[in-house]
Amino acid sequence: MKKNLLKGALASVIVLSTVAFTSIKKQIDVKSSTVVWTGKKVTGEHSGTLQFKEGHLMVEDGKLVGGEFTIDMTSLKNTDLEGESKQKLEGHLKSEDFFGIENYPTSKLVFTSVASKGNGMYGVVGNLTIKNETHPITFDLKYSEDAASTTLSIDRSKYDVRYGSGSFFDNLGDKTIYDNFDLDVDLKF
Repeated sequence: MKKNLLKGALASVIVLSTVAFTSIKKQIDVKSSTVVWTGKKVTGEHSGTLQFKEGHLMVEDGKLVGGEFTIDMTSLKNTDLEGESKQKLEGHLKSEDFFGIENYPTSKLVFTSVASKGNGMYGVVGNLTIKNETHPITFDLKYSEDAASTTLSIDRSKYDVRYGSGSFFDNLGDKTIYDNFDLDVDLKF
């Protein structure tokens, strides 16, 4: 009788331990999740969109613990221009001057640590890879069961995206393009 009781208690502990620390991989809906970019220069700004190739968040006991995302750089679109100007800007951004999508068709973000700040807000540290250059990035992410959102500010000069950068070229004047660009990200699950 004692043996059966002990076996039952041990089995219960194992089952509860497994359930208590079960990770859930929440795949994003790549069709309804959005990335809106904004790049600024001395004389104005441009904006557009990018699409996810794939991505997921890791959740344990309802709390965010990790994530990984791949952006399809070939999906880069401009949304503030039309016609020939739109096509010209998109072509330039896809060229080697900027993101070189023929050689680097994707960019990737991998979370390395996540800390809860309360009320569904998390501080995230991750590794961002653009053009085969990987650098750490930190940001806050708002997470709920069916959505997540964040705004990232990325220094393009760290990723060998130098065109029009005052960090690399002198005397650009009003042709200077600021190094930081912003991504507004909305994830749906």
